[in-house]
Amino acid sequence: MRILLIGEYSRLHNSLKEGLVELGHEVVLASDGDDFKNYPNDFSYDCKWSKSALFYYPRRVFLKLFQFDIAAFERGIRFRFLLPKLKGFDVVQLINEAAINTTVSLEIKLIQKLKEQNGKLFLLSSGADAIGVQFMLANKFKYSILTPYLEKKETRNEYPYILRYVSKNHLRLHDYIFENINGVIATDFDYVLPLLGHQKYSGMVPNPINTSKIDFSPLVIKDKIVLFLGINRYNYVKKGIRFFEEALAEIEKKYGNQVEIIITENIPYEQYIELYNKAHILLDQVYAYDQGYNALEAMAKGKVVFTGAEQEFTTHYQLTERVAINALPDVNDLVKELSFLIENPQEIIEIGKRARTFIEKEHDYVRIAERYLEVWNK
Repeated sequence: MRILLIGEYSRLHNSLKEGLVELGHEVVLASDGDDFKNYPNDFSYDCKWSKSALFYYPRRVFLKLFQFDIAAFERGIRFRFLLPKLKGFDVVQLINEAAINTTVSLEIKLIQKLKEQNGKLFLLSSGADAIGVQFMLANKFKYSILTPYLEKKETRNEYPYILRYVSKNHLRLHDYIFENINGVIATDFDYVLPLLGHQKYSGMVPNPINTSKIDFSPLVIKDKIVLFLGINRYNYVKKGIRFFEEALAEIEKKYGNQVEIIITENIPYEQYIELYNKAHILLDQVYAYDQGYNALEAMAKGKVVFTGAEQEFTTHYQLTERVAINALPDVNDLVKELSFLIENPQEIIEIGKRARTFIEKEHDYVRIAERYLEVWNK
C-alpha cells in the first residue's frame, strides 16, 4: 500500500511511518517540521523567506494590521509546488484540520487536489480542531486546555491558535474536510469524548511509539531525585505550567538538597530529549485526560510522568497500578504527589518500570501501524 502522511506534531506521523515501513508499505511524509521542533520529513513545505531577517518586520506589520501571517501563504505556495509528487497514494492522512497550515481558501483547494489525485482521505483528531474546541467551550470536560480561558476571559490572547478553530472562516474548512474524508481517527481520550456519536468517527488508535529507538534503563537513585520541566512558552497557559512552577518552588523549599530541578524553555526536540535523559520525574501537563506524545516517549524511557491519566484512561486499559501520575490543576495535589515520590524513591523505580511495559504493550509502533491499516481498509 502507498500511504501519504500530511503534517506533523510531536513525531506522531514519523513513528507511524516507521511502523508502516516495517510492515512493508511505501510511506511518504510531507510536513513543515512543526516550527522550532524541526521534525524529519520527506518533503518540506516550511516557509523560508517569510522567516528570514529581511521579512521579519513586514511580517509583523501584516499580522498586526490585517491579522494575516504571510508565512501561512508561503506554506501554501510551497505545498502547491509539491502536489505533482504527492499523487497515486492509496491513503492520505491529515495530521489535523489545518495540516498544511495555510489560508483557509488555499487549504481547501490543496486538499481538493489531494483528494482528486489519490485514494481514501482520513483525518486525525490529535490536537485542536473545531469539534474538540466546541466541546471544550461548552464546558463538557471537567477541565481542559481551555479551562484558563473559561475561568478568565482575559487570557484570550493566549488562545488565538485554538479559538480560530471555531471562527466562521475556519468552519468552512472544517465542513469541507468532513464532507470529503472517509473517517476521523482520535489519538487519545482528550479527542475521543468530543467525537463520540459522530458519523465519521472511526475510533481511537493510540499514538505509536518506536521503542526500538528509545532506550530504557531502570531508574537508579543514588543521590538527588531529578525533576524536569520543559516549557514551551507558546503552550504555557494551555498546559498549566504555572501549577508545576509553583509546586516545584514548594518542593525546593521542602526538600532542598534532596532534589535537583531542571527547567528548560523553547528548545529543539533533540536537545530537549538529551536534557531530560537524566531525570527521574518529568512534569508534562495538567489539563489532559490521557498522555500526549512527549509524555509517552518519556514513559518509554522509564520516567515517572505527571500528565493526563484520568479514570477514563485507567478504565480503558484496565490498569490496577499507576503507570503515570494524573496531574491535576491543583498545586497542593501536585506537591502531595511529588512529596510522596521523593519520600518513597522505590515507588519511582517501580512506576518507571510499569510505564515502559505499558508503552510496549499498548503503543508499540508496529502494532499501532497494523491498527491504522485496519481502519483505512474498512
